[in-house]
Amino acid sequence: MFRAFRSEVEAAVESALSALDLPTDDLGVEEPPEDMPAALASSVAFRLAGEVGAPPPAVAEDVASEIDLDGYEYVDRVDAQGPYVNFYVSEAYYADALDAGRDAGYGELPATGKSVVVEHTSANPTGPVHVGRARNPIFGDAVARLLEYAGNDVETHYYVNDAGRQVAVFTWAYETFDESDLPDPERDRADYDLVRYYRKGNDFLESDDDEAVADAEAEIAEIMQGLEAGDEATFERVATVVDQVLSGMRTSLERLPAEFDRFVKETEFIRNGDADEVVTRLKDSGAAVYEEDAWQLDLSEYGIEKNLVFLRSDDTTLYTTRDLAHHEWKFDNYDEAVTVLGEDHKLQAEQLEAALDVLGNETDKLRQTFYSWVNLPEGGMSTREGTGVDLDDLLDESVRRAREEVEDRLDTRIRNDDLSEDDIDRIARQVGIGAVRYDIVSKQPTKGITFEWERALDFEAQSAPYVQYVHARCCGIESEAAEAGIEPAADVSVLTTDAERALIEAIARFPAVIERAADDLEPHVVATFARDFAETFNTFYRECSVLNADDEAVSAARLGLVEAARHTVANALDVLGIEAPESM
Repeated sequence: MFRAFRSEVEAAVESALSALDLPTDDLGVEEPPEDMPAALASSVAFRLAGEVGAPPPAVAEDVASEIDLDGYEYVDRVDAQGPYVNFYVSEAYYADALDAGRDAGYGELPATGKSVVVEHTSANPTGPVHVGRARNPIFGDAVARLLEYAGNDVETHYYVNDAGRQVAVFTWAYETFDESDLPDPERDRADYDLVRYYRKGNDFLESDDDEAVADAEAEIAEIMQGLEAGDEATFERVATVVDQVLSGMRTSLERLPAEFDRFVKETEFIRNGDADEVVTRLKDSGAAVYEEDAWQLDLSEYGIEKNLVFLRSDDTTLYTTRDLAHHEWKFDNYDEAVTVLGEDHKLQAEQLEAALDVLGNETDKLRQTFYSWVNLPEGGMSTREGTGVDLDDLLDESVRRAREEVEDRLDTRIRNDDLSEDDIDRIARQVGIGAVRYDIVSKQPTKGITFEWERALDFEAQSAPYVQYVHARCCGIESEAAEAGIEPAADVSVLTTDAERALIEAIARFPAVIERAADDLEPHVVATFARDFAETFNTFYRECSVLNADDEAVSAARLGLVEAARHTVANALDVLGIEAPESM
């Protein structure tokens, strides 16, 4: 409803300005100052004061006086306060918001007809996913979910680096060393098993004698050349390592959950000739130069000082060369391509976009968004020497701590439903993994994060459990109401308290939050909404009894409001990739 209300406000302001023969290019429709009770306001008077030759309050009065509300469904009245033109919602706004919120799919926007591919995570297949990189799958998955809620046809892709030096080193090491020379794996899973070979290989290359290292480097170079030449046997050797490691990495990512519609391998663009074609076109472009025994792109015209190397002296392509072919494939198959990248890839991203433009692509189809790293506080977790902290370690610890918290709260639960051990395990998983996701996705992506257990798992603070508890509380109210024979209704005429109206207003804004967050690729906006919504609901819960209201009609209407609130908070959590427990 808020989106429709905003459209009516914009139309009203534009109509008034046109009637006053004033420019309509900037309507100034925005959230009003906190001390104003209006739902929306226009600050257009600030902009027009100089042109009109009158102070902003006088201009605001003129604009407000010119507004005719006939034909508007959701704008109830308008007034001017100081330099602002204020707009207030009608009863129809509350009624339709409540009715819309009772739909289980509430918050999903109409289909745009646009296909969007979201590429995220794409960590090198060299071992388990590390905590420092955990932000990419969490943030990327939330971006994909958000774009889907915004009405787009979304596919998620993982771009597999299976053609670079690291994978060649990995393949050589896997084929060279015997398992008896390796330490025991940390977990019984392929990525933990094979990473031992990768570490052994790197240690060898860094510390062994020069002649042995030179022989190893020759074998590694042979693997890279075989990939570049399209040798099927080499592809199979590399795939033996890469596919096993990916299978283990996927198990970790699915715990978040972060699942992918497609794993796209770099080697696809070597095998089909697309990378070679890109090289030919880049050489023929006016930006290509041959310097320091390599073909490069001079991108100074784009304000980029560092040249982009796209072909080595041995005629092997680079990651970015193959990624150019990959992106042209995306442009051919999707209306928009979104890529989630670590902040250390900003230069490469700028070079990529410039090179795509050199190749003649419509780069406005590309959206690249960046994130900073996740750190753990000193002493926050025990780690095995030399391995750092893997994502699995973080999730295991979070679920363990969540289980302790759930068990500690069992004696103080209001609901009398008995929880089995399986129930406690389920809730611990939902809360523990939800805590990790929320703590990461609720921050602006470009800001660094230090993950702190006490904050993330606090049921009373601004955290996932705090929001999840609202959903569980809604489910509890509905369950008790069903036992009492109370049926939900949507009669807003009896919902007149400030707490009830504030909750309906919050529900009404949810689709607009989805719209804004999707436009800016900022899922943290939804996380902030979910937290604020939880506070609004808890005020309603404290002040407005559903089961013991003085009037049956009020009980039924409040139950309908609880139903709308449950859908709103469940779908807000779903956008963030967080489960909504029915009991806690």
